Amino acid sequence: MASDDPITSSRLSRRLFMLGAPLALAACQTTQPSARGPVYSSHLVSMYGPVEGEPHPVDAVDLDEVDPQFLRQEVDYSGGYAPGTIVVDIDKRYLYLVERGGRAIRYGVGVGKQGYSFKGWATIRRKEKWPGWTPTTNMIRLQPERYGPYAGGLPGGEDNPLGPRALYLYDGDRDTMFRIHGTIEPWSIGKQVSSGCIRLLNQDIIDLYERVPLGTRVMVVGSGSAGA
Repeated sequence: MASDDPITSSRLSRRLFMLGAPLALAACQTTQPSARGPVYSSHLVSMYGPVEGEPHPVDAVDLDEVDPQFLRQEVDYSGGYAPGTIVVDIDKRYLYLVERGGRAIRYGVGVGKQGYSFKGWATIRRKEKWPGWTPTTNMIRLQPERYGPYAGGLPGGEDNPLGPRALYLYDGDRDTMFRIHGTIEPWSIGKQVSSGCIRLLNQDIIDLYERVPLGTRVMVVGSGSAGA
């Protein structure tokens, strides 16, 4: 399985290689509505604004590109999982961080294309800030012209498809090759687009990264099994 396939079209990235369209990081969202667009609360604008103090830019999310249901929020939760567990519902496109008292923080996610989604239990055994990305052997074999030039890997940065953070999922000591990570394609949240990895808005993966320690258990389920 791929560690992720962020390339969804043949358009070139701003600097390095083909990553899909649209490719530019989202422009800063203002509080002024467009002629037809909604007015966003100051809370949302702040939550998804540019992130300061990072070695690479993390631009504001263009909220017009994301369905509001996939924006981060605290919700009631009755899934029966222990507090601190991450539950990913790949069909509903939600990731839940289970809290005490029947509550959870819910994040919208992009998930794997049909047949490419990991399911079951895993454990976060590795966490990385500004992770590098390397296409898997299988990705290179299937699409050598696209991925072959990057067999040596791409270092972390604003054009890297994994975004500013990545959580690595293991089955015991075995790396599953699936990740929970950021994205340079905010429009893809809520869609079935990757090669199996779980992608969040960059502000959301930074938030989640700070909340979960190594050893966090992750359950990836189908629709209706997450218990929300």
